[in-house]
Amino acid sequence: MSVEGRKDASPLAAPRGSNGSARGQIQRLAHAVIPRGHRPSRKWRIALYSHDTMGLGHMRRNRLIAQTLANSPLPAIILMIAGAGEASVFEMPPGVDCLTLPALRKGTDGEYWSRRLDVSLQELIALRAKTIRAALEVFEPDALIVDNVPRGAVGELDPSLEYLRARGNTRCVLGLRDVLDDPAVVHREWRCRANEDTIRDHYDAVWVYGDPAVYDLVREYRLALDVAEKVRYTGYLNHRQWLELTEVKSAEPLADLDLPPGQLALCLLGGGQDGARLAEAFAQASLPPETNGVILTGPFMPPDIQQRLRRHAATQSRLRVIEFVPEPAHLLSRADRVIAMGGYNTTFEVLSFEKRALIVPRVQPRREQMIRAERLRDLGLLDVLHPNDLSPRALTEWLARDARSFPPARGHIDLNGLVRLPGLLEEVLTAPSSAAWSQPPERKIKNRRSCYVA
Repeated sequence: MSVEGRKDASPLAAPRGSNGSARGQIQRLAHAVIPRGHRPSRKWRIALYSHDTMGLGHMRRNRLIAQTLANSPLPAIILMIAGAGEASVFEMPPGVDCLTLPALRKGTDGEYWSRRLDVSLQELIALRAKTIRAALEVFEPDALIVDNVPRGAVGELDPSLEYLRARGNTRCVLGLRDVLDDPAVVHREWRCRANEDTIRDHYDAVWVYGDPAVYDLVREYRLALDVAEKVRYTGYLNHRQWLELTEVKSAEPLADLDLPPGQLALCLLGGGQDGARLAEAFAQASLPPETNGVILTGPFMPPDIQQRLRRHAATQSRLRVIEFVPEPAHLLSRADRVIAMGGYNTTFEVLSFEKRALIVPRVQPRREQMIRAERLRDLGLLDVLHPNDLSPRALTEWLARDARSFPPARGHIDLNGLVRLPGLLEEVLTAPSSAAWSQPPERKIKNRRSCYVA
C-alpha cells in the first residue's frame, strides 16, 4: 500500500534534538502559524476525551496536552472528559477543567465491566454516552481531541460523533500512541469496529504521538491511503519540557520518606492494576550497597497487595512504598535507576529524563508495551526483561551491573511533540474540514458491540 500524501509535522516542526526553551519554541511556532491579524475574536473551545478503562495513561496524556495548550499563545478554553475519577486530583491551569465519567474497567482478559456502580455494562455505556453528548452539546467545542479509540470505549462516542457531524462546526482529531498492538490484531479489530470508516466520516486529522523512525504506524497497520493522508506524526511527548512549560513547583519528592543518604532505585507500575508481580519482585530483590528503593504502586493496585508490600517495606530500612503522586516526573527526576512497566507515559518519562531503565512490559491483553520496548532497546536506549523471566534474582542482577550510560534519547528519537501541538491544532482549526460530514453523509455508524469482548 502506498503511503504517499501522508504528512509528518515538519512544516510546523522544531528540529529533532533541538535545544532551547520549550516555552520559547512553542511561542515562536504558535506566533508563526497564528498571524496577529488572523487570531480569533474569542477563545477556541477544545474538548479532550479519554476512556480510561485500564490505568491512567490515556487521561495523563490528555492532561499533558491540555496543560501544554493552556500554556501556549493559542487562546483556548479546555474541557477534559475523562473516565478516571483520579483526574480530579491533578492541578489544572486556568482555562482547563475536567468532567469525569462513571468508571469503566477493562481487565487483563480484555473484558469490560463497571468499576464502581452496580449496573450492567449496557447501562453504564448508555450513561457515559449520554453524559458525553450532553457535555459536548452545551460546551460546543471548536475541536474534539479523542485519545486512542475512534469510537470511544465500547462505541460510547458514536452518538456524539453523529451529533458533531450534523452540527458541522467541530473539528475532530484522533490522537494515537505510537504502538497499538500486533499488526494482525489491530487490522482485525479495526475492520470489525469500522474504525477506518469512522476516521473517514468523522475525523479531520490523526495525530500519532510518536516518531515513524521508531514505529511507522501507517505502514505497520497498513492504513488505507485516504486515512493515511490525515496522519501527522507529532513526535514523542517530552515530560522534561512539560515541567519547564508549566513551571510546576513542588516540594522535595523524597522529603517525607525519611530515607538514609544514597542512590535511588525507583519502581514504577503505572496505574498498578496488573503490577503486583513486578512490585513484589522489586521488594524482594537485593538493592546495591547505599541504594534506596521506592515503589510507586499506582491507585489501582489491589489493597491486599499494597498492604503486603507495606508490611515488607516496614522491615527494610531502605525500602518505601507510595500509592500515588500526582506528578511522578518529580520523583523520576531524582532516580538513578528505574525499573518499570512499559506504558507510553512511563517509558517516555524515563527517556525524557535520560534515566538508566529496565522495562518489564505488559503482554496481556495487548503486546503494545513489548513492541515499543523492543524497538527502543534495539536503539540502545533502555533494557528489556520479558515478564516470563521476571524474578527477584533477575532484578537483583540488573541492579548490580555497572551502570552503563545510555545515549541521550533526544539524539536518536523525536521528542518535540509538545512543542508542535499548538501549531498542529491551529492547522486543524483553520483549515477546511476534511471529514466526510462536509459532504452529505452516506452512512451512520453501525452498532458493532459484538466486536468488543464484553
